[in-house]
Amino acid sequence: MKISNTPNTSSTITGFILLGFPCPREGQILLFVLFSDLYLLTLMGNGSIICAVRWDQRLHTPMYILLANFSFLEIWYVTSTVPNMLANFLSDNKLISFSGCFLQFYFFFSLGSTECFFLAIMAFDRYLAICWPLHYPTLMTGRLCANLIISCWVLGFLWFLIPIIIISQMSFCGSGIIDHFLCDPGPLLALTCKKPPVIELVFSTLSPVPLIIPFLFIMGSYALVLRAVLKVPSAAGRKKAFSTCGSHLAVVSLFYGSVLVMYGSPTSEHEGGMQKIVTLFYSIVTPLLNPVIYSLRNKDMKKALQKFLRLYKMLIKRVLEQLET
Repeated sequence: MKISNTPNTSSTITGFILLGFPCPREGQILLFVLFSDLYLLTLMGNGSIICAVRWDQRLHTPMYILLANFSFLEIWYVTSTVPNMLANFLSDNKLISFSGCFLQFYFFFSLGSTECFFLAIMAFDRYLAICWPLHYPTLMTGRLCANLIISCWVLGFLWFLIPIIIISQMSFCGSGIIDHFLCDPGPLLALTCKKPPVIELVFSTLSPVPLIIPFLFIMGSYALVLRAVLKVPSAAGRKKAFSTCGSHLAVVSLFYGSVLVMYGSPTSEHEGGMQKIVTLFYSIVTPLLNPVIYSLRNKDMKKALQKFLRLYKMLIKRVLEQLET
């Protein structure tokens, strides 16, 4: 791998080295098995929610349509990092090409931004359902729901185009070693030969916006929800209202809690090991736990998943019977 020490262009760079989790060969194999299992469980959990919403007519409502799209997003979010990480566990050189690194950077942060926007519109949906229950069917129409979903994907993938183009045009010096399991902007920017103040300002200004604005929108929505719920006279009514948004609040807390720990303070304050652990939590553990949170706290989803599993078992049984005959 060659890395240019002259500040011309970054096109002379052939790749970076992702250190990942340095340990003996046996440890790398154990990590490969562990993260392979987590990845498969994440795919199965989120895929089950998508299938349950698709095949149960009772779940064809904006709340569950948003949840199915969110699960679809989670599948791609975890896929943007885990397959390459698994390949690195079995690799001796742990190389990633220049274009591969920046593609991973783009998709990982674009999908992360899209997740922030999705969490915001899911909070907006709960606000309408609780604060305007009689008008909810006319306010949250199928067309509005579809437009909100499309807007999340478009905004998420457009927002990081400018930062990724800016960083990819920089020149990189040194060893090309990134002490991480993905192409994270912190370790990546540390390898640049020169950091022009204007570029640093543009990047530091654009990057936090998809994180902060949806978070403020979520907090504002739930502040209005809390005010409306406290006005409900009966304790049973308040409990029912809180239960409809409890799962979403848990997911928001998991995702934003870890992200704010990671990016809420200067990168220099975090050691490489802490960066990896926090990034693992919001990029792999959170997508794994989301289906569990939504299925455990939602009776309709739990029934739909049970129905889907019964249908799946029946299908497998028929296939096996046909194979035997």
